[in-house]
Amino acid sequence: MEAQQAHTRQEPLEGKRVLITGGSTGIGRAIATLLGTYGARILTLGREQAVLDEALAQIRAAGGTADGLVADLARPEDIRRVFAEADRVLGGLDIVVANAAVSGKAIADMEDADWRYVVETNLLGYMGCAREAVLRMREQGRGHLVFIGSMSADLREGDKSVYVATKTGVQGFVESLRKEVNPEGIKVSLIEPGLVQSAIHERSPEEQARMVRQEEMLRAEDIAVAVHYVLTQPLRCDVVSLQIRPHGQVI
Repeated sequence: MEAQQAHTRQEPLEGKRVLITGGSTGIGRAIATLLGTYGARILTLGREQAVLDEALAQIRAAGGTADGLVADLARPEDIRRVFAEADRVLGGLDIVVANAAVSGKAIADMEDADWRYVVETNLLGYMGCAREAVLRMREQGRGHLVFIGSMSADLREGDKSVYVATKTGVQGFVESLRKEVNPEGIKVSLIEPGLVQSAIHERSPEEQARMVRQEEMLRAEDIAVAVHYVLTQPLRCDVVSLQIRPHGQVI
């Protein structure tokens, strides 16, 4: 068998211009750190400067190149500012990982302003970032959008109706968006994690650590590995959707 038949061309990450939303904490920070070690140029954002600075230091300490800014993706003007910064710092975008999200509870247990903020961040923020990304990627005829959703879109827990609504909306939006932009050379992938160790959970850090040890909860780094997998498949391949859950989470 000839070498060109035995091997398949894969997408390298070195030099890729990558925007990761919500990269100052949790899953987003883990993704930014991992992709940075493969030579990707990272731009990320968070809502607090001190936390963002800590994340940037971690990415750089791991060998990555990273810049960041403070922004709130519930604000349309901040979305526009983030992408303007990507144009300025990176000179364009090859990959956008939409990850910034907040938790939400049952709608009757939330104040009006609070549940609306969850929707504006988790759904409208994703859509606004997708629009800005597509406008740029369309001109270059290629790009990759990765959306971090949640298995809540399928599980639809009874005490998380607001969060479920946003993640179900993301699932439907991404499925349709892929059909819109696929002919233009833009790849679209959805990753839906199960339980992931995070500060947004009501469980204590000690309880979450126990759940990780017992394979009942994922670490943020596990989702970063999944993102790396999606981004480095052979050029002819699209990973359309990927669900990843801890071994002990059976529902």
